[in-house]
Amino acid sequence: MRELRPETISRRSFLVAAATTAVGCSFAGQPQGSTRASDDAAHHQAWEMAKTIRAQTLVPTFPERDFNIADYGAMNDAEHDSSGAFTKAIEACHAAGGGRVVVPQGTYLSGPIHLKSNVNLHLQNGSRIIFITDSKAYLPAVLTRWEGVELMGYSPLIYAYQQKNIAVTGTGILDGQANKTTWWPWKGGSWVGGTNWSMPGFPTQDDGRAKLFADAENNVPDEQRIYAEGANLRPPFFQPYDCENVLIEGVTITNAPFWLINPVLCQSVTIKGVTCDSLGPNSDGCDPESCKNVVIENCFFDTGDDCIAIKSGRNNDGRRLNTPSENILISGCKMRSGHGGVVIGSEISGGARNVFVENCEMSSPDLERGIRIKTNSIRGGVIENFYIRNITIGEVKTALVIDFHYEEGDAGTFDPTVRNIEIRNLTCQQAERVFQVRGFARAPIQNLRLIDTTFVSVGEVGDIEHVENFSTKNVTIKGSRFEV
Repeated sequence: MRELRPETISRRSFLVAAATTAVGCSFAGQPQGSTRASDDAAHHQAWEMAKTIRAQTLVPTFPERDFNIADYGAMNDAEHDSSGAFTKAIEACHAAGGGRVVVPQGTYLSGPIHLKSNVNLHLQNGSRIIFITDSKAYLPAVLTRWEGVELMGYSPLIYAYQQKNIAVTGTGILDGQANKTTWWPWKGGSWVGGTNWSMPGFPTQDDGRAKLFADAENNVPDEQRIYAEGANLRPPFFQPYDCENVLIEGVTITNAPFWLINPVLCQSVTIKGVTCDSLGPNSDGCDPESCKNVVIENCFFDTGDDCIAIKSGRNNDGRRLNTPSENILISGCKMRSGHGGVVIGSEISGGARNVFVENCEMSSPDLERGIRIKTNSIRGGVIENFYIRNITIGEVKTALVIDFHYEEGDAGTFDPTVRNIEIRNLTCQQAERVFQVRGFARAPIQNLRLIDTTFVSVGEVGDIEHVENFSTKNVTIKGSRFEV
């Protein structure tokens, strides 16, 4: 990668088209010569939609009735299987019209917990649910999504299917007990930093994963995709599936087998004040997938993969369901380790639109990327209207990534459409590289706009290739003005 001095960068160096007025009625783009007043008006108009998203994301409420799991046989000893007590308490709460299923102070062992409508699983201070690591406990198989593909697989650790008004709240801890001797070796091979998750005699996901993806491409019906026992596909931690009015608030999630928070095909999802602390393989913190109206705020992420990754299904399966992730507000979150801070992709074939990110902080020597969009010509997807403002990045390897060459690269026939991205008031103190922005010549990234953005200590500027309508205003790199 060549090092470029910002004061000498030319349009030719970066294969960037000259800036013109942005297209798309919901994008606040303005010509290069626009005034500060018109810029501010367009910015204000765009962010009015963020207020609308917050207003129309319904947060569930519950009757003031408590169902203590201890009253249903749960034992505070970390050894007795209290799965039955959780099930009975949830059934009683649901049958009564709703309320809280209370987990009191102590440690309780459980298999998968299935929520029902109008039930709030509430962890009191000092409580901890530890989840069984024997995969047979997560049978029978349920309809789930794994890396963007539908299947009948192991139950997520906390799961709900077609339920309304559900929550997980409190100040307790949800512990998946995953580590290098339980779930994680199913990943196999090497991972970040050279970690090898394989263990002698321990099966891996490789064959099951490849067969599942082939089934999806061959249009095998999802109910015939049986990938539980023997496929070695680690379950997500919390996955509400096709639910309405979902809340997860206050809890800490740790030692996850796979993705931590993964709402799928849901409407009105609120994720608030959650700590995601899991450094295993594929430990994505929060992955809303094909969801509409999502608010993620005041959460903390220290994860082994992307902190927040917005998704909408993988390849043929994502196009089959054809459900974008849309109307998403991310506010006041903090990120440490991770492959990316705020990410769109890579399972993004159903598209994503109207994503707003504000007032977030991210920094770690192990943070690979700050803002990232990842796709390719196999994944495809329409990604549009992505607004970022008031972001502080301390230390990161690459600050801004929009890459059409992710994983398989340009090997398919589904060109991505990525358009209408505005980054405003972002400050990055230390980056090995500022840009990795690479569209296709035949399908360039459209309408990328940087305003009031500063990169202080930079190893190299990086690459910008095949961008149409790239504009900057008051952008500095290493103290020099950066213009296109």
